[in-house]
Amino acid sequence: MKAKPVIQRINFEGLDAIELRTSALRVVALTAKGPRIAFWGRPDGDNLLLWKPGKYGRGQWDLMGGHRLWAARPGADEAEETYATDNQPCTVKVSANGFTVTGALDAAQKTRRGITVTATADGRITLDHFLRNESDMLWSGGLWVLTCTVPSKRSTYTLPLGDGSSWDYATIVSFRTWGGGHGGVGFDDPQFGFTKEAMVLKPSGRENKRMLKADAGIIAWHDPVRKLLFAKHSAYAPAGNYPFGTNLALYVGPKNFMVEMETMGPSATLKPGQVLKHRETWLLADAKSAPTAKALRELF
Repeated sequence: MKAKPVIQRINFEGLDAIELRTSALRVVALTAKGPRIAFWGRPDGDNLLLWKPGKYGRGQWDLMGGHRLWAARPGADEAEETYATDNQPCTVKVSANGFTVTGALDAAQKTRRGITVTATADGRITLDHFLRNESDMLWSGGLWVLTCTVPSKRSTYTLPLGDGSSWDYATIVSFRTWGGGHGGVGFDDPQFGFTKEAMVLKPSGRENKRMLKADAGIIAWHDPVRKLLFAKHSAYAPAGNYPFGTNLALYVGPKNFMVEMETMGPSATLKPGQVLKHRETWLLADAKSAPTAKALRELF
């Protein structure tokens, strides 16, 4: 990184927030609600994330969009506590190259979630997601991280598969329907295709999703309109206990209102005071065409 990032508290669309800027990227995290990343993109560019406060929700919970951290219970990855505290105020701590946003205490689970954002190089940041057990009892679960992107026409999402060994394989979980009647497209959805080394999504506006066990831990979105590549990586732990045995997922919203790029961490049991962590590395780069799986592996 050539120069220290500029970090300042700002007002983002009427909400208290904190901003990190470098010559190559801009990140905004809300402090009024969350923890949640509200903006990701070039310093002089538009938001690559869906950001529509008040438009999508579930009861009192407001999706808003952006990037967020959820707690996933083993065997019930999207339970009621997934949404708890997600729209409550946060605290913030600034460091030399980034900041930490910490959410409210979950009154039932006695857990607290947060995200540390650090600029590491031109066009790259790390996001260290964490959950701390503040109870005097045990807590068990995992961390599930979702990034809501807005695909332009001819966008592609690439997920490298396999580990390159002689007994190479990938696990792919398909859904016909899920919670509250979502989906219904079926298992033979042509939005999802394959190359020799990757699964490729070309979103066509039909609500569906896929979960994968993918050793590379990479999800990459190429936007041919903006000529940008947004790729994120989260290391896969082969011995970990993951939801459905998978560490990555993609969700296509109706009419392409968003595509969620999701990474999951393995479940763990926390004693009082212990912290569960899940790291993602984000990359933003100029790209005229979608990279191959091999090229994506080399980036990380």
